[in-house]
Amino acid sequence: MRTSQADVLIVGYGPVGQVLSLLLAERGRRVTVVERWEAPYTLPRATSFDGETARTLAALGVGDAFAEIGLPADAYDWRNADGATLLRVELARRGAHGWPETTTMHQPALEEALSARARRLPGIEVVRGCTVTELSDDGDRVTVTAADTAGRERRWTASWVVGCDGANSFVRRRLGVRWHDLGFSYDWLLCDVTLDVPREFSPLNVQFCDPARPTTAVGSGPGRRRWEFMRLPGESVAELNREETAWQLLAPFDVSPANATLHRHGVYRFQAAWAEEWRRGRVLLAGDAAHLMPPFTGQGMCAGVRDALNLAWKLDLVLSGDAGEALLDTYGPERAGHVREAVGTAVRLGKVLCVTDPAAAAARDAALLAGADTGRGGGAGTPLRTGLLYTGAGARPVPSAGEVVPQGRVRLAGVTGYFDEVAGTGPVLLGSAAPAAALDGPRLAFLTGLGTRIVHLVADGAPDAAPDAAVDVDGVYLPLLRAARARYLLVRPDHHVYGPARTARELAALVDAFRSALTGRPVTAGRADPAAV
Repeated sequence: MRTSQADVLIVGYGPVGQVLSLLLAERGRRVTVVERWEAPYTLPRATSFDGETARTLAALGVGDAFAEIGLPADAYDWRNADGATLLRVELARRGAHGWPETTTMHQPALEEALSARARRLPGIEVVRGCTVTELSDDGDRVTVTAADTAGRERRWTASWVVGCDGANSFVRRRLGVRWHDLGFSYDWLLCDVTLDVPREFSPLNVQFCDPARPTTAVGSGPGRRRWEFMRLPGESVAELNREETAWQLLAPFDVSPANATLHRHGVYRFQAAWAEEWRRGRVLLAGDAAHLMPPFTGQGMCAGVRDALNLAWKLDLVLSGDAGEALLDTYGPERAGHVREAVGTAVRLGKVLCVTDPAAAAARDAALLAGADTGRGGGAGTPLRTGLLYTGAGARPVPSAGEVVPQGRVRLAGVTGYFDEVAGTGPVLLGSAAPAAALDGPRLAFLTGLGTRIVHLVADGAPDAAPDAAVDVDGVYLPLLRAARARYLLVRPDHHVYGPARTARELAALVDAFRSALTGRPVTAGRADPAAV
């Protein structure tokens, strides 16, 4: 049976597939999701998300659920066997994106909040209990074949297919994409626990760099906590993966059957790997299907959400005809650069923790204690260094292109709130002077046709501010423009700066370059450029 064609078919309905489906459906796209499991997984995998991910989730309408599903982390400590702090990252309750720099969470609750949002949106069809068995890219569409739990065959067609089907991705294997594995992996016993009497843990997240047994202790949402214990040399998986062993290892933390419930214990092996290609024809990869990383930076799920945010607006523009298919060629290179950096950081931190030789651990401790490595966490985000970025007359992105724009509060039309809530999401043209007045009609029509938010920013208390100007309540955006030495910034829907402009003439060139980059065609100005100001 062949159903009606979807704009995008997503394989896999974990958090990344959920976020991608919502981002597309909110843009009016018809989305079909095929998920092999009949019911959502009831146990957590990821345990936290960062402020940039929180911003994306909040824009999707689930920010109100954070208080129930999440708990902000105060700090992230790395301690040696004697309890001395080797590394410490302070985590702000309000970070660069307006949300806590790290929120620990119960993943099943987050998935339910996203599913509830999807049920309220038209355009999303979720088909559970179907395992994809074949993909056929016909050049102008993709045919997807799956088998349900009774063995019946089902078939769909879609303009584009995205594999969000996890580490053992069928989509990736079917494409034959090369998988680059760094070979850094260890087995760990994972224990998810709730305590009968709530306790306050500060810092909430700790890595115990004890060569006798490297151990992780992190929050997992309100009232929940996770401990993980590394398998030692000579210790079998079977020996480690016993409930009796779990309780023995939890005992030093005053966690026992008398005061806690052990919801799960199981041995897993983390990996550090990525796909060499993220697109083949009309099929793309995202999330764990495209990359895996050790858990020590808490970036696995966050990286997948960034994949979805990067990909959704590009797919939307291609589907609408506002961009050529070549725009999707920027997706893999842009995301791969960030992912490889994130995987590399996680591996370096893992090598700090996963030391079982006492002499090597002592040398590590001495080096780190001498460095006194402490600091703040969570900047605005990782900048892009390649891809859809303004280069001006040169070959490299101009300064500030690729930077991530933070989020502060603005006041617009008498309403004060975070920028995404008040001004909206999508492409944004920011200006310390009125951007619309600096653009001619065709260029302004092009931007507004893409749904671009045109925002004139003024300082709080500025005299004679135009009634349609947005007040920079937190002083985030005007300093950002000054730091970029620009009067205008054109910002992509994923919050990365496309490029800056100092004058109306430069703004015209910037908009023309953006249009040309999307369409793959040179732009002929509809009329003479505005005079420079």
